[in-house]
Amino acid sequence: QVQLVESGGGSAQAGGSLRLSCTSSTEIYTGDSMAWFRQAPGKQREGVAAIVTGGESTYYADSVKGRFAISRDNAENTLYLQMDSLKPEDTAMYYCARSYLSCSEDNWSDTTEYRFWGQGTQVTVSS
Repeated sequence: QVQLVESGGGSAQAGGSLRLSCTSSTEIYTGDSMAWFRQAPGKQREGVAAIVTGGESTYYADSVKGRFAISRDNAENTLYLQMDSLKPEDTAMYYCARSYLSCSEDNWSDTTEYRFWGQGTQVTVSS
């Protein structure tokens, strides 16, 4: 099975930055979708950002547009999430996810579209 391992989480002050990484145990193929989700206590898991390998499409939640940037390094099978201008409401467990399907604006934030998930990395932002 594909295994995903996240890293880069931790604590930051409001306005600060963190960069999350997610390394896949296997090659990321053209057409695969990779995404970041997050979940805070008592809340539903929500999509943060997604990218389609081999294309130019990226997707972001409205709450993070202009602050977060998703990217990938296919040579190292690694997905990144650069998080700038952090806010306390960004505090959550962040999860990496992978699908063999190409996502779109209509489905990229649907958890059921993703088959493989990492165990998560905690991000805590203080005011």
